[in-house]
Amino acid sequence: MAASILGLILAGGRGRRMGGVDKPLLELGGRPLLARVTERLGPQCPAGLALSANGDPSRFPGFPGPVLPDPVPGLPGPLAGLLAGLDFAAEHRPAVTHVLSVPGDAPFLPEDLAERLRAALGQAPIALAASGGREHYTVALWPVGLRADLRRTLVERDERRVGAFIARHGAATISWPTEPLDPFLNLNARGDMAAAEAILAGLGRG
Repeated sequence: MAASILGLILAGGRGRRMGGVDKPLLELGGRPLLARVTERLGPQCPAGLALSANGDPSRFPGFPGPVLPDPVPGLPGPLAGLLAGLDFAAEHRPAVTHVLSVPGDAPFLPEDLAERLRAALGQAPIALAASGGREHYTVALWPVGLRADLRRTLVERDERRVGAFIARHGAATISWPTEPLDPFLNLNARGDMAAAEAILAGLGRG
């Protein structure tokens, strides 16, 4: 089933707490965050990767997959990026049954993310990652078959909350330890970047 998973990196936000910059292009340890996320996620998704990002796609020249804009207007958030990934999979990757979404500012993703989420399928249609007692709504494995209801959620119900959409369908939650580090640490502010640099230093800048 591994080959039936498409990896989707969500990078459609405005990065307001970082001063309106493209967070995935910020450098951590001399490398863009996007490169680090791609390096972690890519080997787990043999069906390939896609990037959810609005604006000029040419600013991601080294990304090894399509750059997908939101399919609905108004920048409604991560659910729109997820819909872009599900639509792409249905239309261009017929063998793909699930999309594994992750945020573009999480450089320490676990290397067993796809494996453990995939093993939880069957308990519920969606498999969701958690750590430190917190569920990470944008780190999840989604069946492509949810795309029609997701479009209705965005267009007809005008619902933008990822947690509410997950609650509609149900999810199996899989937890990871937070020691020696939280693998789902995401970098929302400048202080988070400094903390991540310290983590890299402690890991030998790997």
